[in-house]
Amino acid sequence: MLEPLRQGLPPLDPAAVSDAASCALPARYEAVREARRFTRRTLDQWDMGDRFDDVCLVVSELVTNALRHGLSTNTRCVTTGQEPPVRLHLMRWTERLVCAVRDPSHDSPVARETDDFSAESGRGLFLVDSFSDSWGWHPLAGALSGKVVWALFRLPRPGSEPHAE
Repeated sequence: MLEPLRQGLPPLDPAAVSDAASCALPARYEAVREARRFTRRTLDQWDMGDRFDDVCLVVSELVTNALRHGLSTNTRCVTTGQEPPVRLHLMRWTERLVCAVRDPSHDSPVARETDDFSAESGRGLFLVDSFSDSWGWHPLAGALSGKVVWALFRLPRPGSEPHAE
């Protein structure tokens, strides 16, 4: 089940996007904290704070992977004034939320096979797979170089949320 959808996102009507937000992240590990703060603010603005824990975990893993595996040593030393090499995008449709992280690497994400679930690292894509409804990646073309790794969360239909008793 850890095989990502390489072809990209499932069909989503771009005209049906309810909300979208993105932020550029610097090439340093503090960017993960910045990504979590951005995600918190954005989900609160969209009245989706109840989804924060799952979405934040996935965002943290995607950004960590982009920083750890998507940047070369030279990219981490980029001078200021250039576009930061990692970018987080959050997009909401009526029934779906997509978290996408862009990085400059053309290498596909690889889920490590491990039976050690207490390991400190190597479980990021397993967690993305476990907490999101689907995930995948696709290479970028044209002026943008690299790839986007995304995770999709299904949202309840408006009006179909369970009622409190």
